[in-house]
Amino acid sequence: MDTKSERIIIFDTTLRDGEQCPGATLNIDEKLTIAKQLARLGVDIIEAGFAFASPGDFEAVSRIAETVGTSDGPVICSLARARHEDIKSAADAIKAAAKQRIHTFIATSDIHLEYKLKKTRSEVLSITGEMVSYAKSFTDDIEFSPEDAARSEPKFLYQVLEQAIAAGATTINIPDTVGYTTPSEFGALIKGIKDNVPNIDQAIISVHGHNDLGLAVANFLEAVKNGARQLECTINGIGERAGNAALEELVMALHVRRQYFNPFLGRPTNSEEPLTNIDTQQIYKTSRLVSNLTGLLVQPNKAIVGTNAFAHESGIHQDGVLKNKRTYEIMDAQLIGLNTNKIVLGKHSGRNAFRTRLKELGFELSENDLNKAFVRFKEVGDKKKEITDWDLEALVNDEIQQAPDLFRLELVQVSCGDRSRPTATVTLRNPDGKELTDAAIGTGPVDAVYKAINRVINVPNQLIEFSVQSVTAGIDAIGEVTIRLQYEERVFSGHSANTDIIVASAQAYVNALNRLYAALVNQQKQQQVGGGV
Repeated sequence: MDTKSERIIIFDTTLRDGEQCPGATLNIDEKLTIAKQLARLGVDIIEAGFAFASPGDFEAVSRIAETVGTSDGPVICSLARARHEDIKSAADAIKAAAKQRIHTFIATSDIHLEYKLKKTRSEVLSITGEMVSYAKSFTDDIEFSPEDAARSEPKFLYQVLEQAIAAGATTINIPDTVGYTTPSEFGALIKGIKDNVPNIDQAIISVHGHNDLGLAVANFLEAVKNGARQLECTINGIGERAGNAALEELVMALHVRRQYFNPFLGRPTNSEEPLTNIDTQQIYKTSRLVSNLTGLLVQPNKAIVGTNAFAHESGIHQDGVLKNKRTYEIMDAQLIGLNTNKIVLGKHSGRNAFRTRLKELGFELSENDLNKAFVRFKEVGDKKKEITDWDLEALVNDEIQQAPDLFRLELVQVSCGDRSRPTATVTLRNPDGKELTDAAIGTGPVDAVYKAINRVINVPNQLIEFSVQSVTAGIDAIGEVTIRLQYEERVFSGHSANTDIIVASAQAYVNALNRLYAALVNQQKQQQVGGGV
């Protein structure tokens, strides 16, 4: 029996649906970095973006198709509405990939037809057949989604799916677009599709769902039991509103409970074959990368990848784990790549040893990025006696994944105490290379630093989130600071790591302001171009 053919297909939409999360906007280089890591993780399909949405999205999808879409890599997919221009744009964006997929969609629920599309059911049926057929003229791998399927009238949904498959769709995706359904309902929906769509055996059933009621992962697992064979998910569950089904939770649920799920895939109950192609030891690293680049922190009690996921405080639990981990842990932390070993590197270590260790951790750096990261490594080595893998990951991610370098922090100095008013002095170098210095008083040292920076970078903004996390234990731990700024209706994130939390706070703020400043400059250029047409 070829068990590989029975594995669940993992369709990652972090770079498309995940990026729609407010404040999670990524630039092209950041998307490419995540795509490369998703390929190392072993996802089967990367939905690289919505090519028609903007020139930036088109370029990102194209770059990912060229760089990651190799013959031994994942399928590269672009989303497209059921419109000629969308589908053509998607086809052009993915054409460099060895394995291509166009994912087209149209809504099928009555509420969407009446208020959003303003179309009849017969019109939607006609559009479905025409647009799937058009997409098929570019590639054989076509996915079709009836948007808001979970709230669509079943008989009409069956008709739409039959039409899409007849026109050439090879994957039929069933979205719970608003996170409304429950596991039993979703399972029944998948079963109904299998029983009532005559040509369903010609397509793979996929599921996509949001977590508005906290049921996305449970819904997906019930769908697997009823015949779904592709799961559309995101790293850390990021996405619109309450997010998407989390990849790491789905994969580990299928791995830890594979004996339970084996029969639903036609396998012997005791089979130890993995149910997905995911390299689970890449999960934690991927989670950290996405969190750092998007600025969206992972909550401590998040399943699988949260900082408390393998922590024990109860004395009874600690005693049990010390005697046998399996008393209170259903999986080994090392299974997801959570390695607590300390590296044998310090301030006297050479560049080659540093490069070798980074490669072992999954970082493939250019010579320029390696040089920058090595400088930071030496700086940390002078401040810490022991450098852990986590420290390395934090400083490398911080150094090579910075915002546009428009304003550069040159100096930050604070004075504070319980008998004095917190005061901060900062020096920044502006885009023209000129050094600017200013000072401010605040309610605390970080507030004073931010007020001083605002006096130098005079860009209106509202600080909506400030978060500090310790990478490792100890008084000399590297602290990671993540902030989010809001300007009008857009959110910009900033991230930095340093053994000095004030410096990290200042740098994170400058990073976010650089993103905001770059967006404003780009917007101004576009307005000037538009005004000249």
